[in-house]
Amino acid sequence: MPYRRACAKRGDGRKTLAMSATLPVSRGKRACVIGAGFGGLALAIRLQAAGVETVLVEARDKPGGCAYFWERDGFTFDAGPGAITDPDGLRSLWALTGHDMADHVELLPVTPFFRLNWTDGTSFDLTGDQAALAREVARVAPADLAGFEEFQLYCQTLVSEGQLRPGNLSVQDIAGLLRAVPVLARHQAWRSIHSLAASFVKDPHLREALTFRTLLLGGNPFSASALLAAGHELEMSGGSWCAKGGTNRLVAGMVQQFERIGGVVRLHDPAVRIHTLGNRVTEVETQSGWRERFDAVASNADLIHSYRELLCDSPRGTDMARKLARRRWSPSLFIVHFGIEGSWPGIPHHTMLFGPRFKGLMDDVFDHGVLPADMALYLHHPSVTDPSLAPEGKSTFYAMLPVAHRGKLPIDWQAIGPMLEKRVLDEVGRRLIPDIHDRIVTRFHYTPRDFALDLNAHNGSAFGLEPCLTQSGWLRPHHRDDKLANCFFVGAGTPSGAGIPAVLGGAKIAAGLMLEDLK
Repeated sequence: MPYRRACAKRGDGRKTLAMSATLPVSRGKRACVIGAGFGGLALAIRLQAAGVETVLVEARDKPGGCAYFWERDGFTFDAGPGAITDPDGLRSLWALTGHDMADHVELLPVTPFFRLNWTDGTSFDLTGDQAALAREVARVAPADLAGFEEFQLYCQTLVSEGQLRPGNLSVQDIAGLLRAVPVLARHQAWRSIHSLAASFVKDPHLREALTFRTLLLGGNPFSASALLAAGHELEMSGGSWCAKGGTNRLVAGMVQQFERIGGVVRLHDPAVRIHTLGNRVTEVETQSGWRERFDAVASNADLIHSYRELLCDSPRGTDMARKLARRRWSPSLFIVHFGIEGSWPGIPHHTMLFGPRFKGLMDDVFDHGVLPADMALYLHHPSVTDPSLAPEGKSTFYAMLPVAHRGKLPIDWQAIGPMLEKRVLDEVGRRLIPDIHDRIVTRFHYTPRDFALDLNAHNGSAFGLEPCLTQSGWLRPHHRDDKLANCFFVGAGTPSGAGIPAVLGGAKIAAGLMLEDLK
């Protein structure tokens, strides 16, 4: 097993940190991080590397959070995320202690980044090869080639402003927000990303090609801020990658790095309470009865769960949970995992199958809360890049579509799930694999109900707060709670937002705040 469960007694199984000469300030201090998703793992590594004795508490039997995985019938099924677009942010977690991520995790290049396919027969390959990309634009929308190049220049400028990189726009006070206003205004942050793209290109296929990835961050392209276009440049400049063996191997490598430098992981032991005294958090208690005192606590769990359940004994917890429940929450996802007979080299690692509508479908999912007859499907085919994820001669897939969260679409997913699973597989069969039902070896689906039960996600939301303009950056709950001085938050619900680059950036900001307080 790549992970170990820590003993309940303090000090049991704890390792010493070999590179003590490089550590700053925080020896003798203790911190607890709740939730072993990417944000929690990255934060825990940074704290431990800085000399803070850190315990990572995870409710499930395996770490990873949304990056959980299953092994069935010889297939490896990752829950997600499906792409790594900022590998340097990951490598920095090993470099903190003079180690090399490559010793634990092998990254494989993914090309094309995406293949986009529409019902009218149009296809488009997004790739980091600028010459090939220009040829694709010229083939699909020749009149938009100049506008596409201008859009790319806009994205490059966003990223060159370090403050606007995903995860960096996370000011903690009004003064910081005011300092950021001129930068935000210069880059038209008030516009939606679709409105921005539409100002550069006219072809509807190309507009969708430049904005659909917002869906993979829980955002509506027609209301999410134009600043999310920075993700386009990160992918163009840094490439698209996957971890050999699946995203789960990246998670395993992060755990190994954390434990190697002295961190402790408690698995399969949900946190049930963050105890407080006045305006400070004091102890963390888990379901098993384990309870310890810490100088600082950070939660990578769902925000409403953190406030309403874990901080329920504090007036702050009750008040924030009530306020957060009134916010706009991102949609959920319906995911069908399936393993099939045959190899499919013609189906790339990432495919987006658009339906006949785009704006109308977004309205149905984000605003109307209905389950539409049409769909936009993201198809993930990792075994085309890494055949080890499936038995020889077979292939691993998942098909994912956004659906309204349970607060807007309160249906019985146990009843609806099997029917929607068939609809999804029928669509994949109609578009790509005609005899798909005859080829299936194993399959299962994951619904908004599962997000709620497994991840304590509010209303089954898959990405936390929706990243619309009025819920971006400083307007989201902060990395450090405004009232509880030593209580911190990391993950998709914080100012940094969703996606690996943003979550890693947010973990870096949260670590800086915690280390400053722990001096």
